[in-house]
Amino acid sequence: MISPAFRDALQGWLDSQSALRGSSENTIIAYRRDVTGFLGFLTAHHGGEQGLGVLETIGVSDIRAWMAAERGQGASSRTLARRLSAVKSFYRWLADRQGFEATAVLSTRAPRFQKKLPRPLEKDAARAVIDLTETQSDKDWVGARDVAVLTLLYGCGLRISEALGLTAGDVPLAEVIRIVGKGGKERPVPVLPAARAAVDRYCALCPWDLPEDGPLFRGVRGAALSARAIQAVTARVRMQLGLPSSATPHALRHSFATHLLDAGGDLRAIQELLGHASLSTTQAYTAVDTARLMEVYNRTHPRS
Repeated sequence: MISPAFRDALQGWLDSQSALRGSSENTIIAYRRDVTGFLGFLTAHHGGEQGLGVLETIGVSDIRAWMAAERGQGASSRTLARRLSAVKSFYRWLADRQGFEATAVLSTRAPRFQKKLPRPLEKDAARAVIDLTETQSDKDWVGARDVAVLTLLYGCGLRISEALGLTAGDVPLAEVIRIVGKGGKERPVPVLPAARAAVDRYCALCPWDLPEDGPLFRGVRGAALSARAIQAVTARVRMQLGLPSSATPHALRHSFATHLLDAGGDLRAIQELLGHASLSTTQAYTAVDTARLMEVYNRTHPRS
């Protein structure tokens, strides 16, 4: 058990992340889990419930012990790096308010790991996923709904949460819509005619009332559509098409970016369309493009 003082400090930090940084609910949940795990370790490591004072005396050996314990429980380098990042952010916030030195925590290096590159679909595969999705339900409106969602992911580069966050008041979709993404950041997104047509068809077939302030996409019982439903139908489709497990709804967003890049799209413009805070995130797609080029080269070169 962590002490009430620990819990209060943690909640204060989480509130600041939500209010000032606009962190999403899922991000806040992950932060809470990561830092609670760290505070729980400290409590056990130092022999029972203690106040905030123990946080001010953390040394390098404590951080190493925590990281070793996380490793021992099976945490990967990627997971441990994410948890350490959350802990550092919490410590930075707390040190500013309590006036103590947090160098031991803030100077700790995260374990190195190889970043996973996005796994986009080929153009024909992306089209096949969307085409076959419509056949997965015996209700025409459900098939039209799922096609509309996936078309927004592939045709506009939306995150699934962004597509499902649209309200009925957003239709008919304009040629450019404003999307609020991660961190509450707003960006303009062009909407292709195919995406507008797919959404219009869904709206025409949907049996539920769609008040302007309500969710645009509905589940079979009329409640807001869940991301899980879209993930499930995509899983069925990829099995029928023989596609790898990486062929997820999010892969359609990756495909949007990669296919734009293939067509000569500007990296900075693609960054804006995707809503990436850092260009380095978008640059991962150049690595995908290079990796694919090298694969073709190695397969076809006369000396290979």
